[in-house]
Amino acid sequence: MNYYYYIAGMADLQIDNLKSVPTLQSIIDDLSPMLSCGDLRVFNILRNRYDNDNLLSLLKDKQAEINPLGTLTREDWLDIIRIIEESNELNPAKDKRILPYILEFYKYFKQEESKIVFPQEHLSALYYQYGMSCKNKFVRNWFSFNLNLNNILTALTCRKYNWDIKSALVGDNIVVDTIKMNPNAKDFNLKSEVEYIDKLINISETTNLLEKEKRIDLLKWEWLVDNSFYTNFSVEKIFAFWLKAEIMHRWDNLSQEHGAEIFRSMINDLKKDVKFK
Repeated sequence: MNYYYYIAGMADLQIDNLKSVPTLQSIIDDLSPMLSCGDLRVFNILRNRYDNDNLLSLLKDKQAEINPLGTLTREDWLDIIRIIEESNELNPAKDKRILPYILEFYKYFKQEESKIVFPQEHLSALYYQYGMSCKNKFVRNWFSFNLNLNNILTALTCRKYNWDIKSALVGDNIVVDTIKMNPNAKDFNLKSEVEYIDKLINISETTNLLEKEKRIDLLKWEWLVDNSFYTNFSVEKIFAFWLKAEIMHRWDNLSQEHGAEIFRSMINDLKKDVKFK
């Protein structure tokens, strides 16, 4: 489906200008009635990360505040939890609110609650698998990119502190297998599989945590630019817009001036590594 008029009117997001980005809620309000049913389902996969956070919060405290950027309300979640707990034979297809990975996580959580140290890690792994099964190639590749990026950074951190690498990796793909087979190689022998491996190694060596997070976001921004450049007026351009807006809003706790200053400085530092179109 072509979204010419909406895309033509989208703000031109500039990573060093936080004033240029609309609120995430306003983007949701615009897109929800406009997207086709199929495209809305894909968009909601991107929003499910907030649903994950909301579920974890409600499992700790049923009175917890939830993030409105998720696709489900508090009432939805409490109803879903009740339904799952009351029916061991629940078929997720009977209630479209219950995504397969949520059902799998919840049942695992209830069975292994006393043993799970980091339930968010297990939920994230299931979420990645769900995202990488998406029929939309752009979204599928975005999840794969993030999984590989996070696994490589995790492996680099584990190696630095002599922690076990294999147990820290999430998922099962060629990047994970290559890291496990080459844990002592500087780049894990990933140059043929991951073109940005040298950038990640440089990022991992950054000691300033804020700067490190900014560099990671810049790499994600570059991926979004590169992978949406030729999508013209298709829905992928809208998905990239949403994901860019998320990156920018992640730094709302900084002043706009301070955040822009940091971004400009880092963009200058990374010009030799990051090429924007």
